[in-house]
Amino acid sequence: MNAALQGYLAAIEESLAASGELADAGAELASVASIVDDNNDLTLAVNDGSVPVSARRAVLDALLEGKVRPEVRSLVHQTVTVVPASEVTTSFHWVANRLTHVATRAPATPVEPYDEEVLGRLGSRNRVSGYAAAVFETVTVAELEEIEDQLFRFARTVESNRRLRGALGDRDLPVVIRQEVIAQLLGSKVLPATGRLAAYAVRGGRARDIVATLDALVEDAARARGWRVARVQAADAVGDSQRQDLSEALARLAGNPVDLQVTIDPRLLGGVVVQVGDLLVDSSTRHRLNELKEHLLTSEEGYRIPGSPTRREATDG
Repeated sequence: MNAALQGYLAAIEESLAASGELADAGAELASVASIVDDNNDLTLAVNDGSVPVSARRAVLDALLEGKVRPEVRSLVHQTVTVVPASEVTTSFHWVANRLTHVATRAPATPVEPYDEEVLGRLGSRNRVSGYAAAVFETVTVAELEEIEDQLFRFARTVESNRRLRGALGDRDLPVVIRQEVIAQLLGSKVLPATGRLAAYAVRGGRARDIVATLDALVEDAARARGWRVARVQAADAVGDSQRQDLSEALARLAGNPVDLQVTIDPRLLGGVVVQVGDLLVDSSTRHRLNELKEHLLTSEEGYRIPGSPTRREATDG
């Protein structure tokens, strides 16, 4: 099943479980699936990949207006948005069955009502991003910015603390225990949405990729408010004017406003390393010294007389 839809559904499940509406939502979605199945014209309209997603959603909106709860409508929207057209009706049935299944076991396992299947790196990232998409629909733009900052700082804490990183990345440690560690660390220090996202990072993501999963959530939060994240490593503190200049230059390059996430790494000696998505620009002094060293070694090798010792070999002799 589509990984992004799995994550989105996981977030909706939490809301429905909190209000005791899981079973009713499952029944409503099953009815939607049956209606689509029983109407040939509707089936063709929903499953026709040549029809724009917005048009297919509009057809279902007209059908469901005032007839289902908002969470079911959101699940229908998301299914049509992220699932290939030919798999939409099948996905409706899958979501309805999962809601019904979770409703039968949720009282016994309120913390983790459903065990997520093991996915590869990309699938796990898409699943966590799907969860984030549902959470972001419930917060304001101002809260999005705060969530982004809180997730970034938590990611850096995990990255810099070997014991914490090892605990959260230990797939042999039950997910519930790892989520409890996060709850104890974050507690009331962050927005509830931030806590939910961090907790799902260890449930829906790959254990050994915990830092990368948190960083991906930071980028998801930035994109949700129309921004891009630029990760900046600097040897020294970056002043306000430098931040402004760098932000403007990267915004022109990325085509979107850019939010700088700066970490200090004295090992760079000077300059900065900037990453925006797949683009990496390394203008650090350390990188330049390594390039110079490589150039000198290559030049020495090119001019060396065949059979003569290198400088290192001569020194060792």
